[in-house]
Amino acid sequence: MSGYDAIIVGSGINSLVCAGVMSRRGKKVLVLEREAVLGGCIRSEQLTAPGYLHDTMSTAHPLFVTSPGYAELKDALHANGLDYGNNATPTGVLLPDGRSLILGRDRAANIAMMNALAPGDGDAYGAGMAFVEQNAQLIFALLGNELWSAGVAKTMLGRLWKQGTHDTVGFFGPAMQSCRAWMETQLKSDLVRAMLAPWVLHTGLGPESAMSALMAQVIAFTLEAVGLPLVKGGNARTVDAFRAVVEGAGGRFETGADVAEILVEGGKARGVRTGDGRVFEAKQVICNVTPTQLYGRLLPAAHSPEPLRSQAAQYRYGKGNMQIHLALSEPPQWADPKLREVIYLHLTSGLDGVSRAVNEAERGLLPAEGTICVAQPCAVDPSRAPAGGWVMWVQLPECPRTVRGDAAGEIAAPADGSWTEDVRERYADRAIERIAAHVPNLKASIIGRKVISPADLERLNINLVGGDPYSGECAIDQYLFWRPLRGVKNHATPVKGLYHIGASTHPGPGLSGASGFHVANALVKG
Repeated sequence: MSGYDAIIVGSGINSLVCAGVMSRRGKKVLVLEREAVLGGCIRSEQLTAPGYLHDTMSTAHPLFVTSPGYAELKDALHANGLDYGNNATPTGVLLPDGRSLILGRDRAANIAMMNALAPGDGDAYGAGMAFVEQNAQLIFALLGNELWSAGVAKTMLGRLWKQGTHDTVGFFGPAMQSCRAWMETQLKSDLVRAMLAPWVLHTGLGPESAMSALMAQVIAFTLEAVGLPLVKGGNARTVDAFRAVVEGAGGRFETGADVAEILVEGGKARGVRTGDGRVFEAKQVICNVTPTQLYGRLLPAAHSPEPLRSQAAQYRYGKGNMQIHLALSEPPQWADPKLREVIYLHLTSGLDGVSRAVNEAERGLLPAEGTICVAQPCAVDPSRAPAGGWVMWVQLPECPRTVRGDAAGEIAAPADGSWTEDVRERYADRAIERIAAHVPNLKASIIGRKVISPADLERLNINLVGGDPYSGECAIDQYLFWRPLRGVKNHATPVKGLYHIGASTHPGPGLSGASGFHVANALVKG
């Protein structure tokens, strides 16, 4: 089957954005998805009980609504049903002793709130936001654009020209700082620290990671600017809208199409072959896969240098992730009723608690007191549950890929380290008990429950190796100029006409679709 300008392997957010942009600019695109459901990590299903709709994996869209792909496609997407719910309380934290704090979207109010807790904390937070604003051109050029490009080079040279070498180099000191270093030198309140620290987990980092302070600041800046928009009617509506845009321009989607090989002729990609023997041809092939898949399974060894294959084999994956989906007969009765309106509420003992849980998970242990992220979609989208009902989307971001033990000494690790049903359900019980300690009506109101372990996540999406939702560790040596591999630039590969996109590539994970946009933009320009 031929006649396509591009074949896109995989149907996650980067594939959707790539297909959408190319289609809107007159190209004919074919998207091939190995699973029976389109969307990659974007799914909405009735997982627990009739009438209760859950976002199976990813949910909020702060990165997408600030992305160049959304800027180009938003009118078409909204015309095809995409709609957001949002509010003024995107996030908050709840400590074991019952104290809580909510971050709103008003900068002045946030600063005043923090200063009231500990004099100077609000000012330090404001300084962090000012650092992002003052360096926004450079920060977002590095975090969002093609790094090996004239645009980024121009930004860097412009910065050097205006501010000089010393000040420009000086930017990278605080930019490389860990979240712990920033918080311990600038913030005194344990509540303020606890509210911000868990957010580094959503970038695939830990509190001691390089750049984690900057990422925490950028996230807070983004939450103030756009909140945590959730798709009304479930995240899968995103896929529906993209599909309408692409098919309306003559493109096509196909599920159950497991690509087994990239076909190369004369040093150029000419198409793909699926596991069932079908051949699809196109001028370009764009793969939304991990480096492990691209160089270890899909691309024949004869068409990629051995050093690159070796780098791909050494590519590291990060912590696993667990999802717990609860259908409730009534809304949760938090001690502070305002917490019911918080879209993402973290339960943690604070900065040290996050750090300890990260360390335990990285050593293969089930954390004794892992961070719990409770998303409450019904706060902005009541359609997710029947009248009077409620949906909880619970994420445990610090899980071992292989279970070697339990830091609490309560759950026996299987001999082979696998996530068995018993381990999965008992570890979920631990999290629910901690939530129930703050929600007296929780247990009695649960009418449906679905737990998805790290192993289950990988079965749902081959890119989530070991349940890593970020498709690769985001440590500094696998980030920025070195993501996906140090042997390639941007999204190019050794094969002409073959491109690499997705969370494993720059600018990394998250529902921004940036890598898909950049490749589409380059191909259409070309």
